[in-house]
Amino acid sequence: MSHRSCRNQAGWHRPSEEHIDYGCLWWCGAFAVQLAKLGNTHVTATCGARNIDFVKSLGADEVPDYKTPEGAALSSPSGRKYDVVIHCATAIPWSTFKANLSPSGKVIYISPRLSNWLTMAVNKLTFSKKQLVQLMVNPTAENQDYLVKLVKEGKLKTVIDSKAEEAWAKSIDGHATGKIIVEP
Repeated sequence: MSHRSCRNQAGWHRPSEEHIDYGCLWWCGAFAVQLAKLGNTHVTATCGARNIDFVKSLGADEVPDYKTPEGAALSSPSGRKYDVVIHCATAIPWSTFKANLSPSGKVIYISPRLSNWLTMAVNKLTFSKKQLVQLMVNPTAENQDYLVKLVKEGKLKTVIDSKAEEAWAKSIDGHATGKIIVEP
């Protein structure tokens, strides 16, 4: 649900905006790519080489490999600057994001970090138009109903990677693609 929350909390409502999901195969990224495409947004989503075709199948327009120098630098393959970055993975320095943002671009962190609060304060004090936004999600029945509706309509794919022991190993290694289900 964080993608919809990102749009609301960050004031991101223009469908023509450029968008990147960094680490798009974590729990939020696969939904974020699809929801952004439903909003008629150009989407760049990063992932490892083995998942590029899969991420394209979710709707991403550009999919750089984060293990290449260009991908690690979050450079758009088409040279675009990003209006919104939804940061779904490990810590990336603000300077890496800042260099790739449009003049009034925003980075939305879905995992609160102490260093982000400092960066946010510095940006405010220096009147920077580029912003870092800490996402604080409060799931609501309305948001959950919205997602269920999209899944039932076939507009949103859920991604299940694996089950039980294999899933646990992938989760620990940080290589899960989508959700992990453990059944009794």
